[in-house]
Amino acid sequence: MKINLNNHAWVADMGDGTFQNPVLHADYSDPDVIRVGSDFFLVASSFAHTPGLPLLHSKDLVNWKIVNYVIDKVDLPGYDRVQHGKGIWAPSIRHYDGKFWVFVSTPDEGIFMSTAEDPFGKWSPLHMIKEVKGWIDPCPFWDEDGSAYLVHAFAHSRCGIKHKLKLCKMSPDGKQLLDEGEIIFDGTENHPTMEGPKMYKRNGYYYIFAPAGGVKPGWQTILRSKNIYGPYEDKIVLHQGDSPVNGPHQGGLVELESGESWFMHFQDRDAYGRIVHLQPVRWVDDWPLMGVDTNGDGIGEPVLRYPKPNVGREYPIEVPQTSDDFSADRLGLQWQWQANPNPAWYSLAEQPGHLRLFCTPLPEGVTALYDAPHLLMQKFPASEFIATTKLGFSPEQPGDMAGLIVFGYSYRYLALKQADNGAFRLALVHGESGEGGSPGPAGEREIASAELPSGTVYVRVDVRETAECRFSYSADGDRFEPLGDVFAAVEARWVGAKVGVFAANMAGEAGKGCADFAWFAVEPAAE
Repeated sequence: MKINLNNHAWVADMGDGTFQNPVLHADYSDPDVIRVGSDFFLVASSFAHTPGLPLLHSKDLVNWKIVNYVIDKVDLPGYDRVQHGKGIWAPSIRHYDGKFWVFVSTPDEGIFMSTAEDPFGKWSPLHMIKEVKGWIDPCPFWDEDGSAYLVHAFAHSRCGIKHKLKLCKMSPDGKQLLDEGEIIFDGTENHPTMEGPKMYKRNGYYYIFAPAGGVKPGWQTILRSKNIYGPYEDKIVLHQGDSPVNGPHQGGLVELESGESWFMHFQDRDAYGRIVHLQPVRWVDDWPLMGVDTNGDGIGEPVLRYPKPNVGREYPIEVPQTSDDFSADRLGLQWQWQANPNPAWYSLAEQPGHLRLFCTPLPEGVTALYDAPHLLMQKFPASEFIATTKLGFSPEQPGDMAGLIVFGYSYRYLALKQADNGAFRLALVHGESGEGGSPGPAGEREIASAELPSGTVYVRVDVRETAECRFSYSADGDRFEPLGDVFAAVEARWVGAKVGVFAANMAGEAGKGCADFAWFAVEPAAE
């Protein structure tokens, strides 16, 4: 079966000169964006998933494609095992002195920097510029005189500080901070949970764009001052208002060659993660007002459909990659592991045109897939979609299994196993992490099963609005039989639900059992 790699479940470009939000209906959390000439680049949080620090590219702010990752792995102690919610938080991207720069924090280890002259090529290894716990969301700024600074927020869970932003002097090469910095804004009273700062300079004003009020109910705050150390005036410029877009905030500003200004930000949609919206920006009395002021109160509300940015020409419709026919010599850029990758987990060469996953044992002390590092998954790509894969299962010993998974604090997977008598059995398994409000105790339980005539099967999950998921299977790829009840997907720690494939040995035994996945197809949900 040949799959259509361009059968997209969500398209932002309406094809008539307008776009619909979100422009990225996927979990690109804490986005930052820049323009360099006629190119736009976006980075986002990746936490402990690898490869990490995704880099997306666009020519018009509406049509995006994944083009690279800044890091192959989180090169810090402990990240060979699953570290839910830790790792790469809220990066910033800038272009200065002929180079691209990404600054990022890991909340338990410190603040890091990477550079590249070619953003599509290899980035430099993360360089620690400050070993510190709880300093997060760093953003660099180079002033006209060449002076360099870094503004950042704090993680209360790590250092006991909240609502405040600090500015530090930085060496112009971005390799070290030159002082301990000064608190330049305290949002405790009017802008609680202030974080994610991005610094700009325009018309003689220093601006700090910062989300406040919390992830889901919050708003976008703008700070401005003629002095980089303040004092800063503050103004709310974007909030939910009467729109259906909650917590519209945290992102980046871009100014176009045409003179237009635009702001990209996220909205937290629970199981769908922090999806990315695009808002028009107009400048009034040197304040950036975002979205559309529908109530006349001077505060913008998110637009749902709007004319596309004026970049001088039209570009082809493009969306981040989802489907994969496994014909390349590397995994598609949509795929991430749950921890630092191990080449022993998979092969694209042993069965050409297939992804071979080996039935890898769980790490010592791990008894469920929630903490398995070798799950290969991607973000939910739309509010409704169908994901299907064909797998051929070649078990070697008890405990071997392989299948399709929807992952979050609560998760469910459809796994092919082999019984003691050699028969093949498809099992629908429900798992609870015991974390994040997970409704049941930690562990897994089988809730439905079906006997199969062979070790080849098509498995599918049909995802509908509010992340309602139904699993099904087929022996011939034509007629699918549902298995089990509807499952409501949920988020995991700081990330949305994911969908993907796996092979594992649940008995802790290493061997040569494997599964060959012929393709992975993501399609629009059927009417």
